[in-house]
Amino acid sequence: MRRAIYPGSFDPVTNGHLDIIERSCKLFDEIIISILVNPEKQPFFSIEERHDMLTQVLREIDRGSCDVRVDSFQGLLVNYAVAQKAHAIVRGIRAISDYEYELQMALMNRRLEPSIETVFMMSAETYTYVSSRLVKEVFQLAGWTCPAVNRKANERKNEQSLALTSQLAHGILRFQGR
Repeated sequence: MRRAIYPGSFDPVTNGHLDIIERSCKLFDEIIISILVNPEKQPFFSIEERHDMLTQVLREIDRGSCDVRVDSFQGLLVNYAVAQKAHAIVRGIRAISDYEYELQMALMNRRLEPSIETVFMMSAETYTYVSSRLVKEVFQLAGWTCPAVNRKANERKNEQSLALTSQLAHGILRFQGR
């Protein structure tokens, strides 16, 4: 059985991520979608929310006979890959700048653990502009939905916005003595 790790923040999961997962399923028997726990970053969605969103949207993609599961990890990716008995790490590439960064990571990973291969997959043209960072910016600055993400991520964002609006309104009313 050929097992791969597809690591990332998935904050939020984008249609570009789903495209890479779906296409990776043609190459591997099992893919572990691995959410990186990075204490240095302030995430938009919690690990639990990202895990839940990924689990839901993965039911909607064409996986063929590939087994796909969601997990999270902290620390060195190659150590996690070895612990999961993975054969490869899948990375999506959108542009030359991604390639330069990912090449350095892949070479370091190979130095640390030669048994783990890195597979680069070019993103579909439709998603070359999409990054989780840009999606978060759209969520924070522009509004309620973003066409670059699955409807589940948009729904979760809307729930967060409504909850925050309700909390703010309640706080204002309480401040005004109502």
